[in-house]
Amino acid sequence: MTQTGILIAFEGMDQSGKETQARRLRAWFEARGRSVESLDFPYYDTPIGQEIWKGLHGERDYGADTIQLLYIANRHEFKPRMLEWLAAGRVVICDRYTASSVAYGEAQGLDPEWLFDAQRYLPPPALTVMIDIAPSTAVGRKQANRDRFEQDLQMLERVRVSYRRQAAGPGWVAIDGERAIGEVAADVTRAASTVLAPR
Repeated sequence: MTQTGILIAFEGMDQSGKETQARRLRAWFEARGRSVESLDFPYYDTPIGQEIWKGLHGERDYGADTIQLLYIANRHEFKPRMLEWLAAGRVVICDRYTASSVAYGEAQGLDPEWLFDAQRYLPPPALTVMIDIAPSTAVGRKQANRDRFEQDLQMLERVRVSYRRQAAGPGWVAIDGERAIGEVAADVTRAASTVLAPR
């Protein structure tokens, strides 16, 4: 049987455990015979990605709309590759994807519908996993070298509100990220099993 490609996105604040859970989920899929590709957004090793890094670290003074358009363009850079992987039946796991622009942009006063619409031609996830932690937990897990978004607790609370609102929609699962890694991973694989196509 031909395998269907699956796109899974991890969302949530920095330090929520997205990277760890994405890595564990990749191993879980590979143990079941699936070919997996992983992407981390923003991807800094492109000219667009470098501009994002500069904007996050004070080397550029981009407005909220401009920085989100750069994030969206950064994802579009990988659209052809993602479509190719999905057409080949691979699992594509993204650490951050389209919902990040909605959450962070909305937290800065941008129209969430505009942010949705600006990304409507990107491949849609089959599943979005939101790992939910409190802003204070995020700060406690990373007390140094925080970028400008990570330093603003009030904005992070608004980001959390947006993520929770988005997670009420179809194709999402919200998981409590305040627990042990293994407990979170069990919930992640349980959610992923619902989109795992038979071989």
